[in-house]
Amino acid sequence: MGQIMGSFNARNVDLYMDDKPTFEPQEGFNFERKQREMIAKEEDLISARIPPKFRDYCAHYLLDYQVCRYNKMPMLYKCAHEKHAYLNCEHDDYVLRMKEFERERRLRVRENKIVGVAA
Repeated sequence: MGQIMGSFNARNVDLYMDDKPTFEPQEGFNFERKQREMIAKEEDLISARIPPKFRDYCAHYLLDYQVCRYNKMPMLYKCAHEKHAYLNCEHDDYVLRMKEFERERRLRVRENKIVGVAA
């Protein structure tokens, strides 16, 4: 069983943190949602020795930050902009994942209500 994320009500619809989406990405939207893509290349992440747990959608900002740290050592305060960009991206990614989780939960609740009415 995966970890539980979100509210207690997520358990009512059997939703766990590691679950894959069960609904179409465009369902409920009247505009085309853009697919998220990795900007950093896997070869670059491997050569920079970025651990796999940090290889997410913000990895290109982490690469910039690591390059800056290497070039500006020992004056790391000069990399504040790169660090801020990376942390801001990580926060935005977290918020987006939470919104997607909540969307999945609401769609499951809606589906259960529809099935319950039809049965």
